[in-house]
Amino acid sequence: MPINRFTIQLDEIKAAYASEPNPSLQVRLERIGRIERMIAANEEKICKVLAADFGTRHPTESRLLEFQMIYQACKHVRQNLKEWMRPQLVPTPGFLGSSHAWTQMQSMGVVGIMSPWNYPVQLALLPAIAAFAAGNRVWLKPSERSSRTSGFLATLIQEYFHPIEFCVSVGGTEVAESFAALPFDHLFFTGSGDIGKKVMRAAADHLTPITLELGGKSPVIVDPSAKLKEAAASIIYGKLVNGGQTCIAPDYAVIRESDCNAFIQELQNAAQNQFFNPEEFTGPIDEQQLARWQKLVQDAIDHGAQAIPLISPRNNTGLPFTPVALLNVSEGALIMQEEVFGPILPIVTINDIDSIIRYINERPMPLAMYWFGRNKEAMKRVLNETRSGGVTINDTLLHAAVEDLPFGGIGTSGMGAYHGKAGFEAFSHRKSVLEVRGFFGLPFLCGTQLARPPYGKGVERLLRWLK
Repeated sequence: MPINRFTIQLDEIKAAYASEPNPSLQVRLERIGRIERMIAANEEKICKVLAADFGTRHPTESRLLEFQMIYQACKHVRQNLKEWMRPQLVPTPGFLGSSHAWTQMQSMGVVGIMSPWNYPVQLALLPAIAAFAAGNRVWLKPSERSSRTSGFLATLIQEYFHPIEFCVSVGGTEVAESFAALPFDHLFFTGSGDIGKKVMRAAADHLTPITLELGGKSPVIVDPSAKLKEAAASIIYGKLVNGGQTCIAPDYAVIRESDCNAFIQELQNAAQNQFFNPEEFTGPIDEQQLARWQKLVQDAIDHGAQAIPLISPRNNTGLPFTPVALLNVSEGALIMQEEVFGPILPIVTINDIDSIIRYINERPMPLAMYWFGRNKEAMKRVLNETRSGGVTINDTLLHAAVEDLPFGGIGTSGMGAYHGKAGFEAFSHRKSVLEVRGFFGLPFLCGTQLARPPYGKGVERLLRWLK
């Protein structure tokens, strides 16, 4: 590839990694500790730049959904990294005598991270924590759509880290394209499927291993056995928190027709109880996002859908967009083809579990799925007969908050997973090692000795023994 400032920078980081290819437990934890201290010392300032990017974003929401996830990840790594780093013995077959075999986790090198705008702090730093835990150096390209937060985060990282440890490059499409084309040792991308395809194509030129955290249309199933009030309250939170700009937000709800009217009433009650204060409802990231929400709703109405406001007019005067539920949505409407990524909830009425499972399986595999109810048999059928990246039962979003659960997609919703040990493994190479010894430690009948040419009766006896 042509030599430019990016390739020179990568060469410098790779040279630094080569001088310390297997950092100690203490070095890894110290780097992760710096991330933790960086966030803790700047919470208030980060909340302000996040609010500036979104127009409105309550600091409590940022603390819950950005900072707390980072603190939790740092704590989990501190508690478990020593164990994760230990070599793991594996059994050897009898013909290898007293030989020993094991696997050991080895860092990859320099990890490139391309982070999105919807959670611009959490989704930049969680993969960085995992990459540092695995012993790598990190280069981050944050999203230009959250420009204030990305710029401030870059400044903080430069204050707490040397660029050969943790480098940051901000910029638009041109920078992103150059970044994705670099020969990283691993490339981690979070964002839309369309951009993910471009990133994957760029990484293919260097056979760069890649993790894709994408999105998709994540269904929420309300079983007839569910308590509608409780289900609606959880669905509204998962749908409207961060203004619906969450990759694992419930994208559409599936419920039987006879429960639909009562469900909508409970959705309205929950929305007005939780988000009656406009200052606690996160705004769209930019005018482009707001225009897209308006287009999705209008297109659905043009296709025959009914739009039902979820927050009453007296409470939504300060909102740039009124959250809505959509009924009778045509499958040809844009909102049924694209990930919503906003405060709009299409409701699909289906009356039996076989049809629900078939409906979900006829569509691309989602990043998340939610099921509400008390019927264990129906729950097992949905779990066993559908595929998704992750599932939360009788609530929303929370499977992503459990560090011991791998987080990632399947099919068009992504490839690879991270969080907790899964993140450590994603950025590590599991190296296989065999130390060959003879029987009882003696040098004869050792390793390949019995299998070497010239072939004769000894090899025939060996083949009979190995069967």
